[in-house]
This record gives sequence, C-alpha cells and structure tokens, in this order.
Amino acid sequence: MNHAGPVSARRIRLMVTISVILVAVFAIRLIDFQIVRAESINETSLEKRAVTMTIPAVRGDILDANGKVLATTVYRYDINAAPAIVRPVEKVIDGISQVVSVESVVQELASILELDAAELLPKLIGTSHYVNLKKRVDAETHRQIVELGIPWIFSDAHQNRLYPNGAVAGNLTGFVGTDGDALAGIERQFNACLAGVDGKESFEKGVDGIKIPASTVVLQEARAGQNVVLTIDADLQYQAQQVLASEVRRLDADWATAVVIEVKTGRIVLAAEAPSVDPNNPGKSKPEERGARVFQFAFEPGSTMKAITAATAIETGYANVGTPVRAPYSLRVFDHTITDSFGHPATNWTLTGVLRFSSNTGTIKIAENIPAKTRYEYMERFGFGKPTAVAFEGETRGVLNHYKDWDGVTNYTTMFGQALSVSPVQMASAYQTLANEGVRLNPVLVAGCQDSDGNLTAVPKENATQVVSAATANDVMHMLEKVVEQGGIGQATAVSGYRSAGKTGTAEIKEGSGYGRYYAASFYGMAPVDNPQYAMGVMIYKPKQVWQNSMAAAAGYQKILSQVLLANRVPPSTGKSPDLPTEWK
Repeated sequence: MNHAGPVSARRIRLMVTISVILVAVFAIRLIDFQIVRAESINETSLEKRAVTMTIPAVRGDILDANGKVLATTVYRYDINAAPAIVRPVEKVIDGISQVVSVESVVQELASILELDAAELLPKLIGTSHYVNLKKRVDAETHRQIVELGIPWIFSDAHQNRLYPNGAVAGNLTGFVGTDGDALAGIERQFNACLAGVDGKESFEKGVDGIKIPASTVVLQEARAGQNVVLTIDADLQYQAQQVLASEVRRLDADWATAVVIEVKTGRIVLAAEAPSVDPNNPGKSKPEERGARVFQFAFEPGSTMKAITAATAIETGYANVGTPVRAPYSLRVFDHTITDSFGHPATNWTLTGVLRFSSNTGTIKIAENIPAKTRYEYMERFGFGKPTAVAFEGETRGVLNHYKDWDGVTNYTTMFGQALSVSPVQMASAYQTLANEGVRLNPVLVAGCQDSDGNLTAVPKENATQVVSAATANDVMHMLEKVVEQGGIGQATAVSGYRSAGKTGTAEIKEGSGYGRYYAASFYGMAPVDNPQYAMGVMIYKPKQVWQNSMAAAAGYQKILSQVLLANRVPPSTGKSPDLPTEWK
C-alpha cells in the first residue's frame, strides 16, 4: 500500500500554513513600521541623519569718523575632501563629455591651493569622509575650487577679522583671537555692539557622511553685528604714527604718544603712539605695545601742569598775567631743595614770564598762598585723578593723592607737575578746557553704535563743565602763546601762519624710591589762538639723544599740528597776540 500521497499532502499543507503565518507576521510588521510606528521611526532616522549647526553672526565693522574701515570681517575657507568617495570626475570640455582622472584633478587642486601634488594625492586615499587639504584660503581661491565642480571636495567657511590699515589705530581697535573672541581695545569694550546674534540651521547627511543638498533648514536667522564709529581721522592717525615712529628712532626713545582733541566738541581726532600693534598679527608686538598708552599709561607731567596752576591762581584771585615775583634759582622747602632747570640769578618775572621761562621757583612764589584744598579741587575739575568718560578698557585714573595726604614738599611739587601722574589724554583734555573758554567737555572716542540704516545708538552723553571763567582761560592761553613766540623750544613748535600756544614739560621718571636718569618730554598746547580748534599734546618717553630737555617733543608736535590744521583747512590767523610783559622793574 502506498502512503506517499497523504504524507506529501500533509507536508504541503504545513508549508502553506507556515508560509501564511510568515506572510502575516511580515505584513503586521510592515503595517507596524509603515503606519503605526512610521512617525517615530522617521524621527529616529532623522535624528541620526540630521545635524544642527550654529550660523555665526557677521561681526560689525569699526569705522573712522569718515567711514573708513579700520576693522571688518571677511570669510576664509577650509578646503576639505572625502577620500571614501574620491573617483574620476566627468566634465564637459569644449562641448564633449570627458572623464578626468583623479591624478589630473589633483594637479588642478595643487595648482590653485599652491601645494605639492605629490603630497596632496596620498591624502585622498582611504575610507575617511573627511580630510583637510588647506586651511583658511581666501574667497578668490575658494571660488576657483568651487568652479572645478569636484563632488568629493567641500569647504567650511570661517569668519576672519581683517584690519585693512594694519597698525593704523591698532592701539585703539584692539584685536580678536583666532576663535573670534574679542581680546582687546574697542573690539572688546564694544563687543555687545559688534558681535550680533548667532543663528542655527539643520541639514541631513547621507550614509557617506556628506551633506545632502537642499536639506538645509534655517531654524533661527543670524543677526549681524552693528558697526562702531570712532571719532578719529584714520589718515591723520596714520600720519601721526609715522611722525612718532620717526621721532622714536631719531631720539632713541622707548615710545611716544600724540593726542589731538577738537576743542568745541571734545572729539578725539587722533590718539596715536609708536610703536603700535598690528591687530592682524598682535603676536609680533611686545605685550606692552598691544594696548593704548594714550589711555592706559600714567606719567608725571612736569611743567605742563604749570598752566593749570596758573589758571587756578588767576581764577581764585591770587594772581593775574602781570603779577610780579622775584624768582631765585633755588628754594629750600622743608628739607628739600627745589631748583629751576637752568641757572640764573634771582629774576623779576611776571606770571607770564614764569610760564615763558618755566620757572619752578617762580611757580611756587605765585601759588604758595593758595590753599592746598583749593588747588586739589581745581585739579579734579580739570579731570585729573579719574578716568575720562571714554572709559577705555584698562584706562588709568592717574595719581592725584588727596590734599590731606600731601606732605610739605608734595604741596609744592604738585604745582609744577611732580608727585602726581596723568595720562596723555587727561592732559590733552585739560588743555582743551583752556582753549574752550574754560569749558571742559568729556573726551569722546566712540561716536556710537551704527545700525544697518546708519542710525547711531549708544551715543556718549554730552557734559560741559565750566572749570574756570572764559577770561581766566583766555589769559592762560595768551600767556602760553608767549612760550611759542619767545621760548627757544616753543618756537620750534610754531606753525607758519597760525598763532599757537603751548607749554613744555620735562618730567623725571620714577625708578624705585626715587628718580632715575631718564625723562618724559612733552609739549601740550592749542591752535589757532585767535579761534581755537584743536588742543593737542605729544609725549616722548625716555629719549636718549636729547637729555633733560623738552625739545625732544617739539619737532613731532610741530609736524602733527601742521598736518591737522592743513588737512582740516583751518583758516590762518589774522590777529596779533596781546602784549604781555614777562619781566618787571
């Protein structure tokens, strides 16, 4: 009897049953994946494919008063490749489709990137999805690479801070690090204005790790930073830095500064120094040269302070331009002997003559009866002992000890600029006050934060303080005019066609507990006297070719003042200076 038939039938039924069950299972799973769990599976898949990246906000520019760019942002590109998908490239050349070998493509890449093809080719071998070929190429190089149309070449864009004028105003602009963080100067002080707000975007990448075209979704738009507008004139800043650099070399000095302030606005036209930092490469400069000495360094001003003492004496009624004194060469004050800078017999000078000849002893004779409290208060009103309203980062307040802390000698030495210290900007601001009929204006370096429509915000508050009367200020200015007209050093600062006024300063530099052999030579003044437009000062630190003589500052002062007056087309003077006797009989 043959049993094969029924057995085969049972096996067939079993196989069919199993097949039906398997199909049902797969169907259920398919329904589960495609319908029931489709959304969560897609989300999980997207999470694995999707990448979220920050869109860096473009940093705002730093501009000079005329809109010239001092700092801006450009893009640099890292050129990368995906070795795992490197293959010959199909191109249309002269209307004919051709396949270009990898070796030929590498030759083109090497030529554009200025690399050795023999070193470039090995980088393109392997299973990696990323290898860097060259970092931070410029936009033109990037464009040439893109035009090659190589599918396995891609790039990453990076913002790069560029200072088109190099070291011009580098002491003011400051600089940013390679990571884009603001590290110094206006860059850091006004980072909130310049930085903007970063955005976000997401995109999908394929199994090869390469970004899928057209998959980018912007989650948050980046908001570009705003511009910071300075009050300086970049051309005049450049010229002043050139003059100072030349003077530092000529005089074998450590460094030099120059400050020019617009008398009627308080705006800083230039705040130059040499050496200065090139913010494109701050690492090339010494650490002490990467800041702004015009704001951050304090020095004993020496005889330039005598103009402030004279203003105080006139304003408080203790003297006038013709007040007579008999000034000896030396005076004994407590246990200290104070002398003039040159030998002379006891001489009959007026207050005008005391300034003209820069007599220390004569200054004491003029001011010795003014209460210390009164002189201290006027020095404060002139802006000494506190930072300026510019509030530049790291700005010094100088040193102005309270009058109650003055000893007997200090009470006298402060009259002619010792036992206190000032910044170059503070002293220029004091001379702006004298040139502006006694009205002190806050020095201004930043005009404001400029939006995309050109509107300025964060505009500094105007603040005018009547420090001394117009009559007093004009008297002092006319006395200082005699320094330029008659003084040997002062005459070297004169600009042909313009009446100008100013005062020399030669201050000993502290070393340890006393004074050393080096000096800070300066000249501060204003011009034109008949219609004052600019107050300025030049300071040369440790000149080694001109000893104990403020002549070191004269040449630089004259050159920079000439440039400022001519560049701004200031009309020449027409009047004559008043007749102020320097001696009495």
